[in-house]
Amino acid sequence: FRRVLFRSADAVDSTHETSGGHPRTNGASSTMSTEIDSIAVIGAGTMGSGIALVAATSGIDVHQVDLSSDQLERARAYHDKVLSRNVQKERMTEDEKAEALARISYCESMEDAGAAGWAVEAATENPEVKAKLFKTMSEVFPASAVLATNTSSISITSIATATGDAADRVVGMHFFNPVPVMKLVEVIKGLATSEETVSRTIALAERMGKTPIKANDRAGFVSNRVLMPMINEAFYAWMEGVAEPEAIDDIMKLGCAFPMGPLRLADFIGLDVCHHIMMVLYEELGDQKYFPCPKLR
Repeated sequence: FRRVLFRSADAVDSTHETSGGHPRTNGASSTMSTEIDSIAVIGAGTMGSGIALVAATSGIDVHQVDLSSDQLERARAYHDKVLSRNVQKERMTEDEKAEALARISYCESMEDAGAAGWAVEAATENPEVKAKLFKTMSEVFPASAVLATNTSSISITSIATATGDAADRVVGMHFFNPVPVMKLVEVIKGLATSEETVSRTIALAERMGKTPIKANDRAGFVSNRVLMPMINEAFYAWMEGVAEPEAIDDIMKLGCAFPMGPLRLADFIGLDVCHHIMMVLYEELGDQKYFPCPKLR
């Protein structure tokens, strides 16, 4: 699932240069560790592989988890490619690249990453899939582990219902694409999320060189609540003959200082993704203004 906030595709080449298991118990822990040594990233697609890379370059051991061995190999190749380019551009040394790569292990089973002190899910944007994953995460990871989701539109409170009494450790940790470049992390507190979980999420995001900003658990949070209707309206402007696509993008770039026009941005994100998020907004908020433009289908 890809998330972009006004940044060109070639920005992905850049990344910042910051260079044991626990027994499982039932119920939430009242003494969650604040220092994270290892993190499990569930999903090795565009977002998951980016999150894993940023964590590794921040000195954190990473378990990159995906059921697909092919996807894990693509993630491995992506990690090597980005870090090699950083060495070439003198953003880091060969030793720093080797250290970062050595921190990442690749697993096809969540159980192989079960000792991680933090888990962040970055799988497909599907409520049923996330519910199954979070049920398993609540069973596999230690009772001290935060269970974060990178969702950009699905309710954190809804996801947390799959975890039983671990709901206070479920939080939204919404990164943006490309993860190594984009500084923002939206931190979303569900109804059951504890303040300690939110504080720890903010601390981890800062350790990873990000700027965490809190948002409430409403459809689309802040970023997509604002961004996606603007993209949707650009498609309506095209459909209704207000201007041709190139003109719409150029007007928004030159008149509003957007680095990328809304129609091109939608192509970069994926029209199916934009359509899905608009449907979430429409269904959750019940306002016709969020209904996706037919050209997004």
